[in-house]
Amino acid sequence: MKTPKNTICLWYDKDALAAARFYAKLFPNSKVKAVHKAPADFPMGKKGQILTVEFTVLGIPCLGLNGGPMFKHSEAFSFQVATDTQAETDRYWNALIKNGGQASACGWCKDKWGINWQITPRALTAAMAAGGQTAERAFAAMMEMGKIDIAKIKAAIKG
Repeated sequence: MKTPKNTICLWYDKDALAAARFYAKLFPNSKVKAVHKAPADFPMGKKGQILTVEFTVLGIPCLGLNGGPMFKHSEAFSFQVATDTQAETDRYWNALIKNGGQASACGWCKDKWGINWQITPRALTAAMAAGGQTAERAFAAMMEMGKIDIAKIKAAIKG
């Protein structure tokens, strides 16, 4: 199989395989594809340790690099996951939080490895794209939320 032209490389301290396995269980169209061990000692590890993990998240090719603790993730990068129902929204949000993650505002959360996620119902995205009062009302409701509540977004849109 040919290597994709573009792959997201995510830097982990040492848990790239655990993260990839978690994502593969949680999200459809996700899997761990390959695990590569270091052929020699490197600055943050030894020969034979897991160096990189190839995986997909919702079909997006990723490479997890066990590079050590010097670089941390930030909100400047996130995965945005579109959801169709409250049950789907709850499932992803709760799984990320309950596995050692952190809740944030406006549909954002962080997993235990520091990767940021936006769990975004399509109802919210559609309301924002509609513009005008629909977008204003949906936006105001969203600003009061952690995990997005689709029923509250729809109620806000109606006024």
